[in-house]
Amino acid sequence: MAKHSDRPEIYRTPEPYSAVGVVEKPLSLLERLGNNTALRRVLLLAVLAAIWQIYAQHLNNELLFPTFSATMQALFTGIMSGGLLAKAWTSISVLLIGYACGIALAALLTVLAITTRIGTDILETLTAMFNPLPAIALLPLALIWFGLGEGSLVFVLIHSVLWAVALNTHSGFMSVSLTMRMVGRNYGLTGFAYVRSILIPAAFPSILSGLKMGWAFAWRTLIAAELVFGVSSGSGGLGWFIYQNKNLLEIPSVFAGLFMVIFIGLIVENFIFKVIERATIRKWGMQT
Repeated sequence: MAKHSDRPEIYRTPEPYSAVGVVEKPLSLLERLGNNTALRRVLLLAVLAAIWQIYAQHLNNELLFPTFSATMQALFTGIMSGGLLAKAWTSISVLLIGYACGIALAALLTVLAITTRIGTDILETLTAMFNPLPAIALLPLALIWFGLGEGSLVFVLIHSVLWAVALNTHSGFMSVSLTMRMVGRNYGLTGFAYVRSILIPAAFPSILSGLKMGWAFAWRTLIAAELVFGVSSGSGGLGWFIYQNKNLLEIPSVFAGLFMVIFIGLIVENFIFKVIERATIRKWGMQT
């Protein structure tokens, strides 16, 4: 059998960087600006404001559709006078009471449901009955039971928050893997300790989603309720502010009130829930 010769050594001379070409091309200014999410959204809002201004000027009827500049002027005037901020705080203070009570009741129902069979039956039955019922439909009963005041508003807010939070939290608890459940049981955890140490961290994405939904439902319900009977303890909130200015035909102020409703919603979403999300589920690697 013929003997193969050894493979000869191969030597290559490194190519200079100039001959390789461009490996990493820096982004242009336009590309860097396009990758800025905040800037893209600001530009989008600016375009929408320009379209609003042009259309309103073309329509030339402030009673139907005020210009963007007139709306901003009314918003600035309302903020500087303190009246609009006072109305906003009235709404927020009532909302916080109803939101906190709704979360507390949802937590009790969910813990009961996850630890006992009868609790599961109670939660599933009540959720199926009351979750499809719009909170605003309970206003007549709220007026009869609690009168014209904060009690009625808090009642409809609790209804708005309770079922959304309870349903999402219970679904999150039920989706926790069997392995994690067995780990908790092996450590001897039962009752509230089991829920706190095992179920809540594992189900927190669903819990946070329920809290967001509960907030959105409560905020919309509160504004709608104030539009109907918004005076509470002698002063109304943002919904009542919108209703009063509609009666006075101050349409720019009506739009200013709507802007304040949107602005508060954006603040809560981006500076409260987003911060909680980054500090929990994204930090834990549960969401990208």
